[in-house]
Amino acid sequence: MTHHIIAVRTYLIIYFALIAFLFATVGASFLPSTAPHLLIAMTIATIKAVLIILFFMHVYYSNRLTWIVAVASLLWLTLLLAFTLADYFSRGWLDIPGK
Repeated sequence: MTHHIIAVRTYLIIYFALIAFLFATVGASFLPSTAPHLLIAMTIATIKAVLIILFFMHVYYSNRLTWIVAVASLLWLTLLLAFTLADYFSRGWLDIPGK
């Protein structure tokens, strides 16, 4: 099995992109309250996670089985979060006296 050697320049470009997205996340927290903060923050977080998975975890240059495992794990995480949120939003609020 051969390993792909990634240039230091690529790592630096990804690193600076991650730092830029970090500043974008912090900047998004200062937007007016009418802006969809959660959507913006989750989009930026997803982009950062994809960059980390592809380059720092070397999935980009890996074989198909590694891609299948990476995609399947992300789909599993999505499924778990979707069912958790569906359960959370489908429950009624309890009316507790004194609170």
